[in-house]
Amino acid sequence: MIMYIFIFFLWACENHSADDLIAVPSVENSSLVLKWNKAYPDDSIDKSIIGLKWALSFIGAELPVNEVGISYQGNRISIDVNKLGFSSHTKEKMSVLHSKIIASEEYQTQQAIDLGRYIALLIGASEHYYELVGTPSTLSELLGNYTLLPQKGYVNNSGVSLEHRIIEFSEQNGLNQVFLSKEVNPITGEIYEYETIELLPNGQLRFGIFDVNGNRKNNADASHSNAGKPAKCMWCHESVINQLFTPQNDFPGYLTAAELQNTLINYRESHRDLKSQLANGVDFSQTQQHTLTELLYISFMEPSAERLSLEWDLPLAQVQNLLSGLPTHQYSEFSFLGNLYYRTDIETLAPFDGLAVSGNVREASTIEVNHLD
Repeated sequence: MIMYIFIFFLWACENHSADDLIAVPSVENSSLVLKWNKAYPDDSIDKSIIGLKWALSFIGAELPVNEVGISYQGNRISIDVNKLGFSSHTKEKMSVLHSKIIASEEYQTQQAIDLGRYIALLIGASEHYYELVGTPSTLSELLGNYTLLPQKGYVNNSGVSLEHRIIEFSEQNGLNQVFLSKEVNPITGEIYEYETIELLPNGQLRFGIFDVNGNRKNNADASHSNAGKPAKCMWCHESVINQLFTPQNDFPGYLTAAELQNTLINYRESHRDLKSQLANGVDFSQTQQHTLTELLYISFMEPSAERLSLEWDLPLAQVQNLLSGLPTHQYSEFSFLGNLYYRTDIETLAPFDGLAVSGNVREASTIEVNHLD
């Protein structure tokens, strides 16, 4: 009998990969409770969970359908990082962030963290995003994983950069490819900074911004580019390889504008086909669902009095009294959010302290947090 068991064990080893036999280790502080606070008339917890899934996907979650890593009851959402299809590296970083969240006054008081605050911490703090998604700290380390093709594109009329751009790329090998953009002075050829896009195994894109010396940085230099922070790249690219949207001139030694456009479109369509074949993850066919992620962090960073009443568990009249004298504004893209306040103006009025977030999710700000140090 023992011999039969031994033979069966050998057969199992021969017929399973190392990944099947070696389980990805679990981490401490994997579970967390998030509090959903309705932010606009048509808002719902189901929509917000879709936004949460996209946010987790942005940082590498594969969201396996055979594991229940997200559940909810009432206005509380429970997540388990060990069941969301993250790499060991990302789970370890998430554990560090979760430990800081759990120790915060907000979590101790509410037994939860505001869902919008959580999203702002995941993708609105560049250093958090880079560490969670595994973007190397130097450009040379990143490019060491690829072989750039000899063909290059030249963009003299960018919709994002204030300078000219040189576009390089590797061949697309499944969900593995890099695009490198050099922001250059059109007269001297001086390079100001670098931006990268890579394909992730879960179909999402990984963004990187590097200074002239190839060191990773939080945001693009506003004097040379409107690219902002990685979260702005996510918003603009919408999980796809963008084609050229403005007319370009042809330059000797580079692909013609038409050749570059066709190359980018071909890569985009190939990437789209690969994403459609993934068994797990977000539904990439629902191309506008990423907006539900953006609404989560926008309504947190720029909340209405009604949302703050829910977030702070205070009567609306009391919240309005606390906010009296503060200016309000409307978000031009989403006017249905109502009359809004800036988080930086109202954070000190809250009845409890939450783990600090960066001053702006998409753009550079004077407050840039890093709780993963």
